[in-house]
Amino acid sequence: MSTVFYDRFLRHDHGIGLKAQSTHYCAGCGHGLIHRYLAQAIEDLQVQDRTVAISPVGCSVFLHYYLDVGNTQAAHGRAPAVALGHKLANPDSVVVSYQGDGDLASIGLAEILFAAQLGIPLTVVFVNNAIYGMTGGQMAPTTLMGQKTATSPAGRDRLMGQPLRMAEMVAALDGPVYVERVALYDAKRRVQAEKAIRKALELQVQGRGFTFVEVLAECPTHLHMTPRESEQWVKEAMVPVFPLGVKKDAPPDPWFHPREPQFDPEAVSAAIGGTSHVSPRYCQGFPAAFHGRDVALKLAGAGGDGAQTAAMLLTRAAITEGFDATHIPSYGPESRGGTSYADVRIAEGEVLSPAVASPDILVAFNSPSLAKFGPSVAATGTIVYDSSVAKPPGELNNARLVGVPCSQIAVTLGSPMVKNIVALGALQAATRLFPEETLLTAIRAALADKKAGLVAVNEAAFREGARAATT
Repeated sequence: MSTVFYDRFLRHDHGIGLKAQSTHYCAGCGHGLIHRYLAQAIEDLQVQDRTVAISPVGCSVFLHYYLDVGNTQAAHGRAPAVALGHKLANPDSVVVSYQGDGDLASIGLAEILFAAQLGIPLTVVFVNNAIYGMTGGQMAPTTLMGQKTATSPAGRDRLMGQPLRMAEMVAALDGPVYVERVALYDAKRRVQAEKAIRKALELQVQGRGFTFVEVLAECPTHLHMTPRESEQWVKEAMVPVFPLGVKKDAPPDPWFHPREPQFDPEAVSAAIGGTSHVSPRYCQGFPAAFHGRDVALKLAGAGGDGAQTAAMLLTRAAITEGFDATHIPSYGPESRGGTSYADVRIAEGEVLSPAVASPDILVAFNSPSLAKFGPSVAATGTIVYDSSVAKPPGELNNARLVGVPCSQIAVTLGSPMVKNIVALGALQAATRLFPEETLLTAIRAALADKKAGLVAVNEAAFREGARAATT
C-alpha cells in the first residue's frame, strides 16, 4: 500500500488489523481504487508534503480519512474555488479537487467551468457514478436517460434534460491542457485510469496548466446490483453515453511561475492604496478579565433591526483596537420576518473559529431571537435584550439579563432605526467590553462619508442605551 495512505484509517474508530486499513466504502464502489491511484501518483512524484486535497459534500468528502496529505473540506460544489485559493496562496502546492458528479456537475457547475477556463495548474478528479450516492440516490446531472432514481422513479425523461458530458464540456474550453475520461470496469481500464491520474498530477507539478480526469465509477448500492453487475452496467450503459478516451491533450511549456504572495501588512496596505494612519486606541488591553482571550458574541433580530450593522461596528471597533475579529452574517428569510443573526468573535491573538455556538454575549432584538439563542449563552455570559418587544424566557443558563427598551428609546429620539445603536450602548455599559470611545469612534467612522448628519442622533442613542443599562 502506498505510504501516502495513513497507517490506520480513523474512519474505523477502533479498527485493528485489516479493518484498520480498509476503506468504509460500499463493496464494489469505485472510490477506493481512485484513492489508490491518486496516492500512488503522489508518492511517485514525491509531492506528498506539497499536496492539498479538496473534498466537498458527498462520498468524496471521506478522502481525508485515507490520504496523509493536506486536506480541506469545501461546501457543496465549491471545491474548485477553494482549490484556487490554496494554489494562489501557495503556488508550490499541488492541489487536487476531488469531486463527485452531483457536486461538480450540479451545484458546482459554475465553479468548475470558471476554474477550468482560468487555466491555473490544478488537478480535478471527477468521479462520475451517474447518481447522488451519499445523499439518497437522487437523479444527478449525469444520470442516464431512462435510469430510475429516488427522484426519477419512472426513469429520467426528456423533461428532465439530457445527461451532462463534463469531460467534453471542459475540453471545449481554452484553459485546460489535459482532459481524459477513464473507467474501472476491467484491468485494462484500471491501468489507463492510473496512468491518466498520474499524468494529470504530473502536468500540474510541471506548471503546465489545468488538468481534468473523469472516472466512470460503479455505485452498486444505488444501482441495486452486485459489484460485478455494476461493472458490466458501466461498460454497457455508461460508456456509450460517456465515451472513454483523451478529450484534450495540449500541454504548453511550463508557464506558471508566479511570485510568492505577499502577506506583509504594510506591503499589502500600500498595494491597495491604504494609509499608514493609525487610528486612536482606547483599550488598556484585551478585555480578558470577563471573557478570557476570546470573546464570542451573537446579535440577532428580525430584518431591519440592525443586528448585522451592529455586529459589523463591533468587529471594526475590535480591529481598530488591534485585536483580531471576525463577523459571520446569517440572514435566513429575514426579509419575510425570520431571524437574522451575526456571529462575532474577538481574540487577543487570532480567531481560531468564527462560529459562535455558545456566546459570551447575546444581543437580542426580538422575542424569537431571545428564545432561540438565549439558552445557549454561557452561564457567566450576558444577555442584552430589547425589553420594549421581548420578555425573557425561563431557562437561560444563569446568564445575566439586561433589559433595555431599545425600540422605545429610539422612537423617543425621533429615529426608530437607531435602536441597534441603543443596544450597542447598553452592551458597552453592561459588559465594559470596550471603552465608550472605542465604539463611538467606530460609529462616527461608519457615518463620516455620506451620513455625517446622523452622527449626533447615533451618539445620543448610544449614550441613552448605556444609561438605561445602568439604571
